[in-house]
Amino acid sequence: MEELMRRLDALQARATEGDKLISALRHRVDELETRDKHSKSQAATARRDVVAPTAGQKPPAIPVAPTEPRMTASAAVPPQAAAAPIPGLRPPEPMGSQFDGEGEDALRSDLPGLSLRIPGSQSEVRFYGFANVNSYHDFNGRNQSDAPTVQTIPLSGSPADIQGGDTGLSARFSRIGMDTRTATAWGTLETRFEGDFGGGTAASPNAVFRLRQAWGEVGSEQFRVLVGWANSLWNEGVYETVNFSTNLNQSFVRQAQVRATATLAPGLTGHVSIEMPDTQYTSAAGVFTQISTPAGFGGLSPSFASVPDLLGRLEYRNDGLGLDLRGLLRDLTIRTAGTAAAPPAVERNTAGWGVAGSGRFPMRWLSPAFGPDELVGMAYYGQGIGRYFGANTFGQDALSNIGLPGVVDPSLDALPTYGASAGYRRFWTPQLRSNFVYSYAWQQYPSYAQLFVPGSASATSLNSTMQQGIVNLIWSPFAELRGNSVGTGWLDVGLEYVYSHRDVYGGTAATAPVSTGSGTANRILGSATVRF
Repeated sequence: MEELMRRLDALQARATEGDKLISALRHRVDELETRDKHSKSQAATARRDVVAPTAGQKPPAIPVAPTEPRMTASAAVPPQAAAAPIPGLRPPEPMGSQFDGEGEDALRSDLPGLSLRIPGSQSEVRFYGFANVNSYHDFNGRNQSDAPTVQTIPLSGSPADIQGGDTGLSARFSRIGMDTRTATAWGTLETRFEGDFGGGTAASPNAVFRLRQAWGEVGSEQFRVLVGWANSLWNEGVYETVNFSTNLNQSFVRQAQVRATATLAPGLTGHVSIEMPDTQYTSAAGVFTQISTPAGFGGLSPSFASVPDLLGRLEYRNDGLGLDLRGLLRDLTIRTAGTAAAPPAVERNTAGWGVAGSGRFPMRWLSPAFGPDELVGMAYYGQGIGRYFGANTFGQDALSNIGLPGVVDPSLDALPTYGASAGYRRFWTPQLRSNFVYSYAWQQYPSYAQLFVPGSASATSLNSTMQQGIVNLIWSPFAELRGNSVGTGWLDVGLEYVYSHRDVYGGTAATAPVSTGSGTANRILGSATVRF
């Protein structure tokens, strides 16, 4: 009998210790998930409920992270309980989505960033970004930029070409971003703030921080609305490169907008946006935008826009296959009254429009032997869309003959343009991959452009045809093959060769005596990117 009583006493002591453990955990959960000034009294009530449950009730389950050590009854501070998922919260936008633009390839991985749940709220915060250093060497003309565009490569025979190429090193495209997600009655509210140090010039000894994105989006997977400063719907990131340049036929525009997104069918998403307008045109005087004029032009700009740009996009995704179709409508206007461009005082309008399509085809659909290899391509055609192709043209949404001798009734002519890019992404191993890309672009100029002063900025910027070839080798030592795709991990080390060529409209006659009518650039780049 005495032995039986000792066993009962031991069982009762263990039960008491278990009650203390449950009470301590319950108290910690209440402390973390509530901000009520009466939390202590609520915790006491919870402890009484645990110690003395009513008939038919069970003590409440206490969630404990499985990776945390077990707590003893004598522990002074219990470990934090794992935060439960927030019901209805959309997952964060993937890092490096297809139309994020300008160097976003560096984020094209499955890293989730550093995220945390804010205790006592329905919100989560994520920090993400990367540190990058890149170097380059030019074999032709001197082009002192770590992000050159094809439209600006030195022309043969120009002073920069005579100097010869040099070498540069930069880390200014390192980036940091933060986004938040909060469950609301209208769905998930997501905000994003992102910046890098790419402001200023590559030659500056101090990197200048610049804001890349600042927007808020609310809604669900079925329908949501975004407002703020974000990547344009026209942007795309079809192929992967080491450099942070705006490559030929790529669009990396970020601007103020209001965007609506809806899921139309399984795998099919539609977007519509109204975005910031900016008429950019070239005349004999130089390049005009709505907020800037060429050197030597005094006073206000004649460039106007009456309505925002209207954009639309359709995306289809299915087992690695990606198809995109996008369109653009614009209003282009000049008003010379009150500016140095008058007389004559005229107003001219023309419409800009464009269509583009891109695709990503998984080669494993043809044979499993291809693994995660991809064939990618894009093509476009339009008039008055030069602002959306920063590597191809600048200030060439339209051309005007205003200011040319004998012109009394000036015109504004939207610039026709088309182009295509094709690429192949080859995975030699999950950790080692290459990209092979070729791009071609063409612009059609009105004949009066041949009357621009030879050698002037207006004449030498009119590129009739452009070509670019890119080959790279990227090593990602922490990459993993996950099913049919590759997670590239947190480190990329890359080596890249870029060939660029441009032909100026009018040839040597348009660029003499400064240079010949074409330019070629050969550049080799190295880059290391560390993500978080």
